Amino acid sequence: MLEVITKSFSELTINELYEILQLRSEVFVVEQDCVYQDVDFKDQKALHVIGFKNKKIVAYTRVFKPGDYFTQASIGRVVVAKNERKFGYGHIIFDHSIKAILEFFKETVIKISAQKYLKSFYESHHFKQVGEEYLEDNIPHIAMIKD
Repeated sequence: MLEVITKSFSELTINELYEILQLRSEVFVVEQDCVYQDVDFKDQKALHVIGFKNKKIVAYTRVFKPGDYFTQASIGRVVVAKNERKFGYGHIIFDHSIKAILEFFKETVIKISAQKYLKSFYESHHFKQVGEEYLEDNIPHIAMIKD
């Protein structure tokens, strides 16, 4: 069972922040073999949607109000621990992220920069590709919009 909570940066405990950064590094840097600067000073502006299982963070996203990342509201750093993906937690945390944008920012239009191989995942949440594929940190990405 995944328990999902949303917090501002200042509401995060030191241990929560450490677990979030560890999970993001584990997946985006180590598993995907991609050297990039994850700590980008955008966390302070974001709301953090955190999925806990047995008091451990296993799923996470960060969401932004319009203008803080893209012109539209946005969801980023969508991540689920490798050994927890089979439980559908990606869909759960992403649904909570969409609801958080509506609840906290009163927005329904959302733009994301999606890793191309996850296109069908995001399409299942009513996102549509806009524009051409591009490289971000040497990984193929596409811009997607939900309106």
